[in-house]
Amino acid sequence: MTATREHPEPETHSAAAPVPLNGATFDAAPHRVALLLVPGFSYIAFASAIEPLRMANMVVHETLFGALTCSPDGEPIVASNGVRTEVDCAIDDLPAVTALFLCGPNPIEFPDERRLIHWLRRMAGRGTGLGGIDTGSWLLARAGLLDGYRCTIHWQDLPSLTADFPRIIASEHVFEVDRQRYTCSGGTAAMDMMLQFIAETCGDGTTSPAAADLLIHERMRDRNDRQRIPLRHRIGTGQDRLSGAVALMEANVEEPIQLTEISGYIGVSERQLERLFEAHLATTPTAFYMGVRLARARQLLLHTAASITEIAHRSGFRSPAHFSRRYRGYFGISPRADRKGLDAEMT
Repeated sequence: MTATREHPEPETHSAAAPVPLNGATFDAAPHRVALLLVPGFSYIAFASAIEPLRMANMVVHETLFGALTCSPDGEPIVASNGVRTEVDCAIDDLPAVTALFLCGPNPIEFPDERRLIHWLRRMAGRGTGLGGIDTGSWLLARAGLLDGYRCTIHWQDLPSLTADFPRIIASEHVFEVDRQRYTCSGGTAAMDMMLQFIAETCGDGTTSPAAADLLIHERMRDRNDRQRIPLRHRIGTGQDRLSGAVALMEANVEEPIQLTEISGYIGVSERQLERLFEAHLATTPTAFYMGVRLARARQLLLHTAASITEIAHRSGFRSPAHFSRRYRGYFGISPRADRKGLDAEMT
């Protein structure tokens, strides 16, 4: 098992089982989705995954998607926040579905793991799409069902996932979709992943954005978005000077300051500053600073209507052409294509 995040002791609250979406029967839906709950599953990730399906049905005024919840034995499941949730059936009673999403637990501990692995392999053999939400990716990897696939998991569990399963292609992205495998980092990232699933399933380009609007989800994150891993978890404690240097960079994006000024502010030489970045972040101060500026530029690009020229200026670039070259080199896609939502391969 891997290192896990702390969570509160279970409480005694309960939640009713989900009802068929829009009052229609599950069997009537052309696209049927199951969510597998295990003890300690993330409730916010579960809600973020199931609600977009209901919203998509509301958008089209018909039941495109049906959803069922299941557990290993059909018994109620207690989430990591202590909420006790009824399920519709046991895994052995689950009818045929288009896709199954496993809502992973925290800490990573799957009861009757061997049985779940055999069952997931049978589902894969039937051509069922499989998804891992938060630490659900870990069990899919444990079953060998992510070998050769791009996948992701919550940033705290990413190092152990990569170490334990060398045949996977792990990323720091908020979610990954690779053929019939769907994985996300947990929390609200499940919403972005499911909106992508809806977009691919419907293929109309309108249902998913409209569902996002109903969810007050102002921007659907895509596969190019990365999880924001807190710096303290990347460099550990006791690195106040490095943290101070990064804070200065983040506070001076529109008018970048020189490295000599940064090193002077934190009380080290420029060469010592370079050593700090090389030792703890495996990069140079210049490259890291450029990443900070380009990340800010992408937020403006995707969250605002500002022109590319204005975004270039607000990110500390003297010309839009220079900005565009740097942007493409960093993200693998031009700013204009990224704003239009085009795939990097098409640009």
